[in-house]
Amino acid sequence: MRTVEWFDGKVRMIDQRALPFDLVYPEYMDYRGVARAITDMVIRGAPAIGAAAAFGIALAAFQAATSDRLEFLRFMEEAASIMKAARPTAVNLVWAVDRMMRVVTNEELIIVDDIRSALLAEAQKLADEDVEINKRMGAYGAALIKDGDTILHHCNTGALATVDWGTALGVIRSAHEQGKRLHVLLDETRPRLQGARLSGWELKQAGIPFDIIADNASGYFMRSGQVNIVFVGSDRTAANGDVANKIGTYNVAVLAKENGIPFYPVVPISTIDLSLESGNLIPIEERGADEVRSPYGLRIVPDDYPAKNPAFDVTPHQYVTGIVTENGVVYPPFAVNLKRAVAGTLTS
Repeated sequence: MRTVEWFDGKVRMIDQRALPFDLVYPEYMDYRGVARAITDMVIRGAPAIGAAAAFGIALAAFQAATSDRLEFLRFMEEAASIMKAARPTAVNLVWAVDRMMRVVTNEELIIVDDIRSALLAEAQKLADEDVEINKRMGAYGAALIKDGDTILHHCNTGALATVDWGTALGVIRSAHEQGKRLHVLLDETRPRLQGARLSGWELKQAGIPFDIIADNASGYFMRSGQVNIVFVGSDRTAANGDVANKIGTYNVAVLAKENGIPFYPVVPISTIDLSLESGNLIPIEERGADEVRSPYGLRIVPDDYPAKNPAFDVTPHQYVTGIVTENGVVYPPFAVNLKRAVAGTLTS
């Protein structure tokens, strides 16, 4: 099962808004529809967003009704701009679009049809790489889990957040497949409930024992000794190790440190942004207030009650035990060792 893929000349993805009750696969013939799907969270999770954007750019190439290279380039630049604007926080989105646009501007590709073919091949390569990267992270992260551990997890970082397998939930899945006995506590992750709806669905499919807990219950379970380790994802990680992730992650990290519990973000290299000195520079998406007032159409308060809805928060690096990447587990000093991880020269 792939969260997003190229299917019969269209981009097909799982509509994550319908889970866990319905498994629906919308298909898109227009790159603008792919961009809207990212904005509307039909698809979410940094790696999955990156792959969807890559396939969206490939789709744009087939939509461009021209064989003139300059006209084609102008069309693709507009498509890239629209795709990059779909969501601001996840660095994978810009990274994937820029990677695809390097194919568009490759001067060795003269014929437009050749560029189209190369773009589709590049998008497929990016998606396949994501699965392989996740499995490598899974192996590194699983080594941190002991038999019998109870793991706290926030949001959804499994196959649904990637092309397949997952980042932090991929680590848990890898440990499970090694035969380790695990139990997972899933923060529900308000207001969109990705932990309850999506992570619960994935763990149910995999046969991994779990309990859903209210977001404000994690401190209770930590203080009472019922949590051994915490794994979360990251939509963007700054050069100093500050981690931007789904809103509520900062709360979990502070509580974990206070209770002496290891806290590990699981981070593909593509989400590490060495251009940002700290997490203070990471743009935070502010979503609509109705997601808080009426989550999934369930009216909790009147429409005229004001509400704020930041989609992400930043966890400062001092609360991070280590960062799991496909090139190994990065420990402090993060400003030094994240560069080594990105360069592939990290040594344990």
